[in-house]
Amino acid sequence: MPMTTFGLRKTLRATYDEALVRVPEALKSEGFGVLTEIDVQSTLKQKLGVDFRRYKILGACNPPFAHEALTAELEIGLMLPCNVVVYEGDDQQAVVLAIDPTTTMAGTGNPKLVELAGKVRDKLARALSKLE
Repeated sequence: MPMTTFGLRKTLRATYDEALVRVPEALKSEGFGVLTEIDVQSTLKQKLGVDFRRYKILGACNPPFAHEALTAELEIGLMLPCNVVVYEGDDQQAVVLAIDPTTTMAGTGNPKLVELAGKVRDKLARALSKLE
């Protein structure tokens, strides 16, 4: 899975609208649900009056892993849920990004979180690999 500075990245052959249907399904297949959805394009238009590409931030949560993380480190909630971004590329193809918890959660130094971060990363990578 290609990496960015912040996480995992995949460019799809799908349109933005198609991706917004497929991404939650792929996440669900790995035990994640989408808890939140932030429409960045709409927010920037409403708050600043600026035009921006179609761009959504999805807050994905895998409840068993979230519980395990919070049990290991109560303040890890600052890094939850796992953000997954869907945006429309310049070529009209959808781009999907998922946070890499091995660069965030694992940075705490807590051995339980380091191990858990690897498991969460693997599941997010598998979810992205299911997208076309």
